Amino acid sequence: MTNVALSRAMSCIVDPPLRALPERVAELLIELGSPPRLAAHLRAVHDVAHQLVDWMEERYAAVLFDREAVLFGAATHDIGKSVHVAELSGPGSAHEQAGRALLLAHGVSPELARFAATHASWTASVGSEDLLVSLADKIWKNKRVSDLEDLVVARLAAATGRPAWEEFIALDELLSRIGEGADDRLAFQSSFQP
Repeated sequence: MTNVALSRAMSCIVDPPLRALPERVAELLIELGSPPRLAAHLRAVHDVAHQLVDWMEERYAAVLFDREAVLFGAATHDIGKSVHVAELSGPGSAHEQAGRALLLAHGVSPELARFAATHASWTASVGSEDLLVSLADKIWKNKRVSDLEDLVVARLAAATGRPAWEEFIALDELLSRIGEGADDRLAFQSSFQP
């Protein structure tokens, strides 16, 4: 029997609305017996990633990136916290490699499993998809990280040929708008026990 709280965290109707987690991710979280709070967090980050990729496709049609990889990465980036549950409410990075290993063990391709390991290390040489997953993981709670945002701005400016300041203003406006919903997303996550 599926845990009722876990099911609610993954797909219940909330106000303001959050997209439900993809079925493949929901099945994996159920199989792993993941804490409902983790599912709520993944759902919030996944929803923010949707907003980011929709904006990218609308404003940067010529910029190539794998939309589905970003969305899957956002929906699974912290899945290692199914094993390292203490990291749901405390510091730690053991969940990163554990998450990658869990995903690989469950048949997820290395290209998609990587996000569990790269979402906190954007200073390494990573792709645009990794940067977007990392950005979603920060802005869902309205945390602004200038080093990460600068990397995204640089990628956008390089792709468009527009000045970095122009790309910064556009990204800043988007992140400010998304950040306005942080309190609701945090309340949703907090409604589930760690």
